[in-house]
Amino acid sequence: MTGPFRYTSPEPPKSATGEVADVYAQLATDFGIKDATTFVVLSASPTLLTATWALMRESLLAGRASRTGKELVAAGVSLANRCPFCATAHAVLLHATGEHRLAETVLRGDVPEDPGDRRLLAWGKDMSAPQPFPAHEADEYVGTALAFHFINRVVSSLLSEQMLPGGAERYRLVRSTAGRSLAATVRRDLRPGASLPLLGTTGEAPPWAAASPVGTAYGALRTAAYQGAGLLSDEDAASVRESVAGWDGVTPLPLDARLPDRADRPGARLALLAARAPYRITDEDVAAWRVPPFTDHCLVHLIAFGAICAVERVEAVVRATDGERA
Repeated sequence: MTGPFRYTSPEPPKSATGEVADVYAQLATDFGIKDATTFVVLSASPTLLTATWALMRESLLAGRASRTGKELVAAGVSLANRCPFCATAHAVLLHATGEHRLAETVLRGDVPEDPGDRRLLAWGKDMSAPQPFPAHEADEYVGTALAFHFINRVVSSLLSEQMLPGGAERYRLVRSTAGRSLAATVRRDLRPGASLPLLGTTGEAPPWAAASPVGTAYGALRTAAYQGAGLLSDEDAASVRESVAGWDGVTPLPLDARLPDRADRPGARLALLAARAPYRITDEDVAAWRVPPFTDHCLVHLIAFGAICAVERVEAVVRATDGERA
């Protein structure tokens, strides 16, 4: 493996056309990070790329809720999912909001001093807890959390753990400097819904965000990600769904958990690991499944299928908790 991409070879962003080029252009303007590998890795599937970008943009970047608060939730999700790439990225973005001490506190795994910050970080780690934000901001906070439950799994499955060349992100000065370079972008007010014209799929919006751009983007991502089920037999796709349905949405997959056999059911194994423990995917797991005619497009869709199964399970936990609050 060379570079950030473990198992795929995306086309260079400068050669992108159509909706992929449109996403890269909006990403550079609204996110402030040109050619972000988190999204480039999905470029083999324009429908997945556009839907993932739309959900992140409409929940985390646009809207009324505090960007710092949403970054805390995203950091909590990333820490719970053992995604060091994403946890570091959110520390950088907390630096960008001006919360330099908070950024380093979160990345160290320490508890924030402010009670409100503590509650948001804790909810990101365990979304079965009561929601620590007003109901009218639920679409943004829940959308942010679910976006990163999906993105964490894509990143852990398909990217290296290093966010910057040479692992430079391990230095506090580098993180702080990178955050300061994004400060102006992070503090911009973005128009909600600007990503929706890019979407190549549609889907049913969830009740918690039905009338918002977040709901439209979430429905599109579910539709795009579920296309990956077609890469498995009906029996294997059902077994992945059943395994994830029995999960509590929080507890890591036990090391001794029984997994589908790599030799006989490599696709089911990959999808289930993407859902429950993407950081445990090995070169051997991918090589056992990635044989002709499967391509980069197929691999990102298989990983996306496992990821969206996990996202839907977490969403069900959130709905149950919200029902109890109501």
